[in-house]
Amino acid sequence: MTTPKLSGVLPVFQTPYHDDESIDFVTLQREIEWLFDRGADGIVMAMVSETLRLSTDERQSLAEAACVFAGPRGSTIISVGAESTHTAERLARHAADCGATALMAIPPISIGVGEEEQLRYYERLLKAVMIPMIVQDASGYVGKPMSIALQARMWREFHPRVLFKPEAVPIGQRLSELRDATNGQAAVFEGSGGIALVDSFHRGIVGTMPGADLIEALIALWHALQAGDEQRAYSISLPLSALVALQTGLDGFLAIEKYLLHKQGIFPNTLIRGPVAFRLDEETRQEVDRLFAKLCEAVK
Repeated sequence: MTTPKLSGVLPVFQTPYHDDESIDFVTLQREIEWLFDRGADGIVMAMVSETLRLSTDERQSLAEAACVFAGPRGSTIISVGAESTHTAERLARHAADCGATALMAIPPISIGVGEEEQLRYYERLLKAVMIPMIVQDASGYVGKPMSIALQARMWREFHPRVLFKPEAVPIGQRLSELRDATNGQAAVFEGSGGIALVDSFHRGIVGTMPGADLIEALIALWHALQAGDEQRAYSISLPLSALVALQTGLDGFLAIEKYLLHKQGIFPNTLIRGPVAFRLDEETRQEVDRLFAKLCEAVK
């Protein structure tokens, strides 16, 4: 069987819940099928899948379901980052056994470890399984930025199995630094929800990992960029960026993305596991609706 290519538009799916906050796997399957039907190259289980709010058993059940629901339609990337290397390694082995195309991992976020400890953490994950791994600097949400030197060192020691999703700010400049530190050979994904996609594309990314809610616009934008259609790219990017700019912090992304999935008939509700740091008020919801309408018009 051919291994799906790790590139293109790989949306991070949101985790739907029943009213009792248990995972709604029927809706999850509908979401994943909807993403592939609209042209996604794969799916990702990561931060906006609420991995940090799931138990280990739930993370494993969600990973199993994602791999089954995606099947042969595209890549399935499973995030396995954890606060202990032992747990992350357990999750990595489980994801590989489930048939994941690749892993993704943030470093531990509750303690400030040095670069040598971070390197040992990622080395154990890479040695635990043989599938590729995307190193995610999620410091746009949580934790501290990873140094470019450390990421370049991991690339030198483990390429081509190691890829990157840098989210530390300033995103564009750091992306270029990582590109240059690896002689333009490291595979890098954009992870800003699409707000920096045009700029990041021009800096040499191989794909984007946005939320699931704006999949049609992001597919259209990616295709416009590939075709060199700058006018169409910016006509989509401007309302998209304005909409994503409303999503402040991880819980801001969750609230607006789940609202838009509900608005489009994919999710039956907008439940997020608490405690939460952002709630969608009525005035913000109205602005989301206005911008979403403009975005849909731009995509036509």
